[in-house]
Amino acid sequence: MVFRKLMAAFGAGVEVDTVLTSTGVRPGERLRGMVNFRGGGSDYKVEGIFLDLTAVVEVEQGDHEYKTSYSFLRQQVAGSFQLAAGAQHNQPFEIPIPWETPISAIGGQPLRGMRLGVQTELALAGALDKGDLDPLFVSPLPAQEHVLGALDRLGFQFKKADLERGTLYGSTMPFFQEIEYYAGGQWRRHFNELELTFLAGPQQMDVILEADKRGGFLTSGHDALNRFTVRYDANPGSADEALGRALQQMARRRGWF
Repeated sequence: MVFRKLMAAFGAGVEVDTVLTSTGVRPGERLRGMVNFRGGGSDYKVEGIFLDLTAVVEVEQGDHEYKTSYSFLRQQVAGSFQLAAGAQHNQPFEIPIPWETPISAIGGQPLRGMRLGVQTELALAGALDKGDLDPLFVSPLPAQEHVLGALDRLGFQFKKADLERGTLYGSTMPFFQEIEYYAGGQWRRHFNELELTFLAGPQQMDVILEADKRGGFLTSGHDALNRFTVRYDANPGSADEALGRALQQMARRRGWF
């Protein structure tokens, strides 16, 4: 399956068609595809082809919010070559998907609020020319799927997802993902909403939970935090237990921890 074909006419008349052939790519896997070029009316020296993995991130500045694009991986997939007028050139590529790449699709469906993409850059005549953003759909790791499924089973209802600017402890990214839920089931008595963040690595991942706690008759609402680790080789039931303990701790405690 091809996610989408990008056909952008550059100023030199060179056409670029980037085709992503990987489907259901996950963090830690490799994204594969082909960059196809067709020369314009003259011969040109292409100095390099670069691919940028890009994310649209929310930025808070004072009382205002705006969205901007962040490149979280840039890789050269071809060096210099001569592109003759009207000639075609095909360049296969294979680039790693960072472990901390946000989830942008679940069950084959785009995750509402998320926008990830691939941009193709052509270095031509000493200048870089970027194409449009080609959508990139990243599915959860099996351990992430299990945690998300556990929240569904507990009655939490998906609200939205977004990317926030900032670097969390243990992270290398300039942004982090928040998957937001409405509290459900027995947890509705304790929380209004729950925010979930994954920090994935090669052998394990951290799960960060932030809950907006309900205020009682004599108390005001608070935010509560919890962070726990899930190893990929552990029994799936251990993730359920860790999630349950975290929710119970947040329901009991008040303030930041």
